[in-house]
Parts: sequence; C-alpha cells; structure tokens
Amino acid sequence: MTHTLRHGRMALVGAAMLAVGALAGCGSGSDTTGGNGNTAGNSTASIGAVTLAESGSSLLYPLFNNEWIPAYASVDKSVTLTAESSGSGTGIAKAIAGQVQIGASDAYLSDGQMQQHPTMLNIPLAVSAQQVMYNVPGLGKNVHLKLDGPTLAAIYEGKVQYWDDASITTLNPDVKLPHQRIIPVHRSDSSGDTFLFTQYLSDTDAAWKTSIAYGTSVSWPAVQGALGAKGNSGVVQTLAATPGSIGYVGISWLDQGVQQGLGYAALKNHNGQFELPTADAIQKEAAAGVNQVPDDERISLINLPADGGYPIVNFEYAIVNSQQPADVATALKKFLTWAIDPQQGGGSQYLTPVHFLPLPAAIQSKSQAQISKIGQ
Repeated sequence: MTHTLRHGRMALVGAAMLAVGALAGCGSGSDTTGGNGNTAGNSTASIGAVTLAESGSSLLYPLFNNEWIPAYASVDKSVTLTAESSGSGTGIAKAIAGQVQIGASDAYLSDGQMQQHPTMLNIPLAVSAQQVMYNVPGLGKNVHLKLDGPTLAAIYEGKVQYWDDASITTLNPDVKLPHQRIIPVHRSDSSGDTFLFTQYLSDTDAAWKTSIAYGTSVSWPAVQGALGAKGNSGVVQTLAATPGSIGYVGISWLDQGVQQGLGYAALKNHNGQFELPTADAIQKEAAAGVNQVPDDERISLINLPADGGYPIVNFEYAIVNSQQPADVATALKKFLTWAIDPQQGGGSQYLTPVHFLPLPAAIQSKSQAQISKIGQ
C-alpha cells in the first residue's frame, strides 16, 4: 500500500504505464544540458563488462551525469554506467519494461503499479527539493517573493493573471510588482517535478485537489499564454526567455536558473511559515517524516508539519526490478550501496553541488534492505 503522512494519498504515475509499450521505437527526449551547464543528454563511463543504464528524472540527471558517473569509473572499472535525462515517467516505464536497470524518479510507484509489477523496488538515493522560479522584470535579484499553494493554484488556473494581483501583493506588501501578465510554465513531459508541484497544490488547495489532483502528468487548465517545456533545462530556458513567467524547477537546476537571472520564492509551509529551499529547511522537512517511512519507502514528504521546513521536499528514487541476471544484480547492488553511503557516493562532495542532502541514517538502512533484495 502506498504510505502517506496525511489524507491517504496515492501516487498517480499512470502516464508512465502508457509509455511502456511505445518506448522501444521512441527517442529519449533528453535534456541537452546538465545542472552545472555541461552539454550532455546521455553520458557513458569507460567501457566495462557490465552495463548499468539509468534513465529518467532530469532532477537526478546532474547528480548521475556530473558527479556519480565520473567518480564511479574509478571505483569499479568492470561496470559501465550510462545516464539519460528523459523525465521520471519515461524512466519508470523503461525500468518496468526492462530497458534500463535504474529508472530515476522523483515519484514513487502507485499501489496499482506495484500490484501489476510486484518485483519493482522504490529505493531512495538522496533527499531533494523543488523551487518555484520566476522572471519578473525590475525585481531585485535578492528579492524572494512569498507565495503559497492557493495563489500558485490560482495562477495555473488562470484566475490570477497579473503580477500585481491582490493575492500576490497581500503576501508581499513591501515589494513593488509590475502590472504584467503572468505566463505559467509547466512540464510538457511526464515528470516527477510535476508530481511534486501538483502534490503541493493538491495539499494546500481543495479545489485543485478535486478538479486536477496530482501526478507525473495532469490536465493543465487552459490559460492564456501558458507554455510547456521539456525537462528542467527546458523550463529554465523558457523562464529566462519569457518576461513575466513562473515555473517549478528541480533544485539541482537552482544555480543555473539564478545564473540566468531568475528569482525563486519563499513558499508557505504547513505551519504558516515562508521558507526558502535552504539545506536547513529541507533537512527539517525530511526529518519530520523519517519515523513514518514504511519498509517499501513509498511516501510523500510534501508539506509536512515541520517547524522551519521547506514544503516541497522528496526522496529521489531508483526504480529497480529486483529480478536481474546474477552479474547485473551484483553490479547494481554494489553501485547503489556506494551511492547511498555518506562516506562514498552519498557524501557532500557529490550531493552539495546539486543541493541534495544525504539520506537520514534510518532511511539509508531501509534503502540498504531493499538493495539486498536485488537478485533474490
């Protein structure tokens, strides 16, 4: 059963299932730049005897591509690691279809998916987050607008259309905002970032929860000027090129967004506090859910009652089929164990550049227990 901390949420990742049958003949739709600006849609380490292919989350991609693949090449030369930024939905679908060994995802599998595919594992690798970024002309680079879930929902529903709307100025009385139309930007691909953002909206706005809900793909309301973009790189590029725009971006792309002149918001948390996605605020949010994480680790960390916590926080998952050939199972277990070890791949030298945090010790132990099931 999918575990949640409130409301009995279910993960709506059904779009991934629709993609399974079509993947063999489709391109990856990969991002073209890594989180630190590297040009790469797919990346491969030195050739080894066993290949471990990863595909999925553009939020996880900078960690795999820029940090883990180069580092692991010297850890196990018998293994070839490849990474592809294709979106969480595609990563899930490819892992289920057996086309990759690791489906990278910001979202866990739903109860329905687990019933259909009981050998799949949802293994947290790190703690991540998502920020809301915007391109508001004339706003100082050190100004962080305060935004809450109902206001964001109203923007994406087309009910709040200008930056100087009363719902925004009331939250930001000391900020002079222009009378400029808001251009909402959303992901056009099946995305774990959409899953996280729409979970936050669903949790904070009853009308959104009822009419649109959440998932890796949703039926976005028709809003004048609204834009879709593929991958986190596409969202950042679209925001930078579109004055008045707003969008949700995985935290591994925060630095690139700031470098392109985008601002990012302080979001209202469950306790009514407006918090920025700092390491401290992310850690507080994650810590609030640690004791309720089930053995299968499928859980939402969104908008928990955490004092000082940032409300859009998640585990980054490796979606893995436990049934693997012996040589692949051995290599996969070794890599994933290395990845979650805070003295190795889970260390700050790899996670800090992408603004991730290591798993709490109790969650690392649960992930290790799941890793041990591979090949059994």
